[in-house]
Formats: sequence, structure tokens, C-alpha cells
Amino acid sequence: MDDQRLETIIGNLLRAGVLLAAAVVLAGGVFFLAQHHAETMHFHTFRLEGEDLRSVPGIFHAAVRLDSEGIIQLGLLLLIATPVARVLMAVVGFELEHDRMYVLVSLVVLAVLLFSLIHAA
Repeated sequence: MDDQRLETIIGNLLRAGVLLAAAVVLAGGVFFLAQHHAETMHFHTFRLEGEDLRSVPGIFHAAVRLDSEGIIQLGLLLLIATPVARVLMAVVGFELEHDRMYVLVSLVVLAVLLFSLIHAA
């Protein structure tokens, strides 16, 4: 695999990830408006109802049940996962090119990303 091909694959991965995340958030927004169109909104407070949407399993469970808030949060998770997938693809691509230095650098970046995601709370 050459550098140009790796850049093309990574660019397509980023584009697909962002577009997929945007489509999921848009679908969740449409569902939210359909479910809550008659409610009075209170913009000074933010609260999530029902399912525990503060955990990844809770978000998946809510999205599978077509809960609009769960679908929106699933789209946001997809958006967050996009750069992580990009770094994983870079690790694989650099390994296929036998470029050990860039594999090591990419693994360090991946470790920092995963650490910050796990300890973000």
C-alpha cells in the first residue's frame, strides 16, 4: 500500500464517518420533533428522560428502541468514533507499509485518544 492510497482510504473513512453521524443525528432530530412537537421547551435546563443515556450501552439500547434522544446521542458517538477509526486505519496502513516508526506514533496517539475518552467524565 502506498502513501497516496492510504491517504485516499483515510479521507474516505473520515468523510463516511462524518456523513453517517450527521445522518443519524438528523434522523434523531426528526424523530424528536415528531415526538415532542407540542411540548413547551425550557432552554435554561437540559435533562434527559427515561433511559440512562450517560452510558454507551444505554445509548445503544435507547437507539434500538427508536428513542429520539438515544438516536441523537448515537450519532454523536459515531462522530466521536470517526477520528479513532482514522487512527486505527493509520496504524493498519503504516503496518502494511512496514513503517514501524509511524506505527508506534499512531499507537501513542490512539492510546491518548482512548485514555481521554475513557476518563472524560
